[in-house]
Amino acid sequence: PSNEKLWVQYAQIRSDALKNDRGTGEATEFYRKHRIAMDLGTVVAWPQRHHPDELSAVQHAMNLRLDHGDAAFRAEYQNEPLVVSTGEGSLLTADEIAGKLSGIARGKLPAAAQYVTAFIDVHDNLLYYTVCGWATDFDGWLIDYGTYPDQHESYFTLRKATRTLQMLTPGAGREGAIRAGLDVLTQKLIAKEWHREDGTSLRMSKCLVDAGYVTDIVHDLCRHSVQAALLMPSRGVGIGAAGKPIAEYNRTIGDQIGFNWYITKPLDRNRGRHLRFDTNFWKSFLMARLRVALGDKGCLSLFGSEPEQHRLLADHFLAELPVQTFGQGRSVDEWKIKPDRPDNHLLDCVVGCTAAASLCGAVLYGTVQPPKPKVRMTMAEMQRRAREKREREGRRTTW
Repeated sequence: PSNEKLWVQYAQIRSDALKNDRGTGEATEFYRKHRIAMDLGTVVAWPQRHHPDELSAVQHAMNLRLDHGDAAFRAEYQNEPLVVSTGEGSLLTADEIAGKLSGIARGKLPAAAQYVTAFIDVHDNLLYYTVCGWATDFDGWLIDYGTYPDQHESYFTLRKATRTLQMLTPGAGREGAIRAGLDVLTQKLIAKEWHREDGTSLRMSKCLVDAGYVTDIVHDLCRHSVQAALLMPSRGVGIGAAGKPIAEYNRTIGDQIGFNWYITKPLDRNRGRHLRFDTNFWKSFLMARLRVALGDKGCLSLFGSEPEQHRLLADHFLAELPVQTFGQGRSVDEWKIKPDRPDNHLLDCVVGCTAAASLCGAVLYGTVQPPKPKVRMTMAEMQRRAREKREREGRRTTW
């Protein structure tokens, strides 16, 4: 389909409903409402090929793509397999990641830092978070990370967490415990002053909260928090080689498109604007920053001087592998979690911090930024400008 944006919204509605055991009816109703626009660009070979609870073969095909991934869908259902290759040979090792140290104390920033970004990854039992400092040219420093509640251990897994959100809020249900934890953690991160080595204090520039799991709770938090101006719901979307890059999305009133991210207009009364970013691009971008040597532009480094304290972080960073895919005239590294499904939550958090830095204004030298959207004028504004133009021309004629 040519309208990727509507299908992204469809995928979110379908995913949220399935996670909360509401079935696929909401997604189907969304497709029914926007079917003409969502079917544009498709050529259907077998119109009858869909399940009774689906409205068309196009919807059925897109459901298969969402359930099985783009590469499997292309190969098994379209008979047009993408050319793929793994990039394992170029991956960093755990020692290389843990040893990329700035020598700066935890929670401290170098004098060059201009922005501070944070990201919170939401789960039933824990909230993972990271905080990064950034210069305007994308020099980066990971200055803090952890979980709420704190596990008081240097190495642990989500599955075996000994202190959980429910323990901190006795009597609360799953959603109540998550909301209470988010309230505490966002206040802690945003209220804190982050000190640079030159004595200057920086406040949080932007804190993103993953809205892919408990969407309504995150949107409600970001809308009603006393720190609402610095909070924003977000959702990562992996755009493969067959997908349309964000830079090519059609701009509509209320959208803001940036460097492999965009801010959508409110979806409905309960869900305000939120940030979507291409996780495949930003994971590759992050790994490239880790490969840059200390002192060179665009380098990302970790706090402290002891590699052992970052073993957990390094393992999260290595939980996924890039699979190089080719399609639609371009090559994309699609990041896939390893078969044993290790924890990757701190990786997701740092990726979110990196996208947030771009939102704040950080630009890596040599990268191409998308053109600014054209400003759409109302009829009243066009009439006002025409009136002023006639008046200026009249004054020149009189003189």
